[in-house]
Amino acid sequence: MTTTRPWSDTKPWSEVFGASDRLDVSPALAGLRKRPLCRIRLPYGEPAWLATRYEDVKVVLGDPRFSRAAATGRDEPRSRLHIGSPGSLLRQDPPEHSRLRRLVAKAFTARRVELLRPRTQRIAGDLAARMRAQGPPADLVEDFALPLPITVICELLGVPVEDRTDFRLWSDAFLSTTRFTRDEVTAYVGRMRDYMAGLVAEHRESPRDDLIGALIEARDRDDRLSEEELLAMAEGILVAGHETTASQIPNFVYVLLTHPEQLAALRADPDLIPRAVEELMRYVPLGGGAGSARYALEDVELGGVTVRAGEPVVVALQSANRDESVYSDPDAFDPRRGEASHVGFGHGPHHCLGAQLARMELQVALRTLLDGFPGLRLAGRADGIVWKVGSATRAPERMPVTWDGPGTPGRASA
Repeated sequence: MTTTRPWSDTKPWSEVFGASDRLDVSPALAGLRKRPLCRIRLPYGEPAWLATRYEDVKVVLGDPRFSRAAATGRDEPRSRLHIGSPGSLLRQDPPEHSRLRRLVAKAFTARRVELLRPRTQRIAGDLAARMRAQGPPADLVEDFALPLPITVICELLGVPVEDRTDFRLWSDAFLSTTRFTRDEVTAYVGRMRDYMAGLVAEHRESPRDDLIGALIEARDRDDRLSEEELLAMAEGILVAGHETTASQIPNFVYVLLTHPEQLAALRADPDLIPRAVEELMRYVPLGGGAGSARYALEDVELGGVTVRAGEPVVVALQSANRDESVYSDPDAFDPRRGEASHVGFGHGPHHCLGAQLARMELQVALRTLLDGFPGLRLAGRADGIVWKVGSATRAPERMPVTWDGPGTPGRASA
């Protein structure tokens, strides 16, 4: 049921989330956490409630009274142009969501991911060796952060890594807020769908032992998913399987390079890296806006506000991760922090499927960079970094770095 509210006091998203060309969390969110839910209008879709507190965010993401599937047929509030395929895992509720997720979840368990660690270390080592051979400066994004997760997910999924230039363009369109026009987004997403359909056809012709092969078997032999669901699953894994890590590697390095004491602590004790990755997931606001909308299936009391049946709620993960009622000194980066778990990978049924893979890749990336590049630092001023614009994710698009080594002027590490 759709209800009506006087949305005259709705806040525009830009007042809440601030600029996306940096890793600052908007101070407006701290003020919003002191009150119940607020109303917000995102760049696209109908107005919504915004949850900013840690506990409220977890309820919206984990309580079955809030539905993703109910967004179908609605002009759902969102930060990006593309809504996604109806067959997408991200647009389903249990039990349909559970059925689809089970088909691929075993490939992303902690045990399976650990089996991928040696191969990931070799890929990272090869990229680092190439950077050293070419000499400084290097673009951390193009030379390391992007090819590492793309190579891993392509090998896991069964996609030719040499097509990565296309993947990047399609992913940018998939996540576009204003970077592309609506027609361009439609065209690029359509090309990705055609590409995936062709790849599935090739796999059917010549079966392979990879994730696409497993999905085809589930479709053709066991009839456990539709063709639309198969294509949407493959697309989603390809985009999500590299985008988060490719964005967070330069984000994490930027934070470390601008926090020299914490960087020195990690260099002195590399065993801190896994904990530091968790803290960086909490600290870094990857999303430039709000998460996917959930629709209330019944009246729900949340944060002192009654969300009526049929009303959408969006969440601010970056705000929940800075909630002062949960974290001491939440705006400080502390790699030894041991407080409540973050919601950087989401929460509830839609908790990031590839969280364990991303964690492992980020650990490997940081260890490789800290071990292999003494004195790693920005090549020039911080304002020389080129940040993504018009995207649902925050990250550098180009990040020149340098380091100490043969032919490089010595300097204390930053």
